[in-house]
Amino acid sequence: MLPDKDGPVIGGGQGSPEGEDPSVALFREYLRLKTVHPAPDYDSALRFLDRIAEELELPMKKIEEHWKYDAFSAMKDAEGNIFARGSQDMKCVTIQYIQAVRRLKAQGWKPTRTVHLMFVPDEEVGGHKGMETFVTHPEFQKLNIGFSLDEGLANPGEAFTVFYGERNPWWITVRCPGSPGHGSRFVENTAAEKLRQVINSFLDFREKEKHRLNTSECFTLGDVTTVNMTMVKGGVAYNVIPAEMDVSFDLRIPPTVNLQEFEKQIKQWCKDAGDDVTYEFAQKHMNQNLTSTAENDPWWSAFSAACKNMTLEKEIFPAATDSRFIRAVGIPAIGFSPMNRTPILLHDHNEHLNELVFLNGIGVYERLIPALTAVPVSPDEA
Repeated sequence: MLPDKDGPVIGGGQGSPEGEDPSVALFREYLRLKTVHPAPDYDSALRFLDRIAEELELPMKKIEEHWKYDAFSAMKDAEGNIFARGSQDMKCVTIQYIQAVRRLKAQGWKPTRTVHLMFVPDEEVGGHKGMETFVTHPEFQKLNIGFSLDEGLANPGEAFTVFYGERNPWWITVRCPGSPGHGSRFVENTAAEKLRQVINSFLDFREKEKHRLNTSECFTLGDVTTVNMTMVKGGVAYNVIPAEMDVSFDLRIPPTVNLQEFEKQIKQWCKDAGDDVTYEFAQKHMNQNLTSTAENDPWWSAFSAACKNMTLEKEIFPAATDSRFIRAVGIPAIGFSPMNRTPILLHDHNEHLNELVFLNGIGVYERLIPALTAVPVSPDEA
């Protein structure tokens, strides 16, 4: 709490100097908490609310209630598991990069290529004001990047997962207009009837893709298209048949799918649902570039040689990372987080990483970074 000319303010309901009403004093104390962006002081706000809840003997429910420990305490248990938001995604790799470079510099290592450590914002909210914008900026082009390492995922087994491509996210809303009317009548051509047809088409396709994944030992999640209905909108009252209903879907499409043909299928589903059914995209990524993992590819050859004593499993990333923007401008990128023997818990309760796995990852990058910087410059890079 910040001081002001009236002197210190005593907490809720405890009185205040100069006869000020305690409610006013509490209000003024709350106003002093600087919770504005870009640097909100949420810690002070939380302490304030904790104190008030204790004074009023009210239970205080926090998001971290499903965590064993505070999500930002970085608590290390007896097994060496470090619990914290970001322990897998992606504060671990940040420190592993930094420490690997620190160790290499201490050894007197001199790279033949420039190594750029990039800390880019907004990846978690789509990257549109981060990497997507940066790759078009002249400053990025001046870096003359030949190859990129980006984030991957943990692997519960002994192997390490390597991602050479990723699915394209499509966020789509289908609008179904129809005849309005009173809820007591059998109105023809309603929005709900069209909506049902649209939902059935999308979810029938979803079941087919789920069946493909569950019946093929060769497929991972990144090899199939996922479809999930995420929003439904429509209606103003129980007894009024709405003139329009909308449904939204989150689709993740692997690079093996012909995107133009897939959109034709969506158009057909809308046509089959009835007249004037339309769709629009909130997000529609079309880049399907893959990074080569052929043995004769110089980058992959260097990467795999540095990991020769490790089991690598090559996959398509099931979600979306900044790598898609890097690949879109023609730069090969590998998604890799050296976390084996680790359950996948990014964005989950009790996200954690074992300290031995973390330290081993630094050693992995100590081998990887010199190997990649030693790749000869190709004519395409000159």
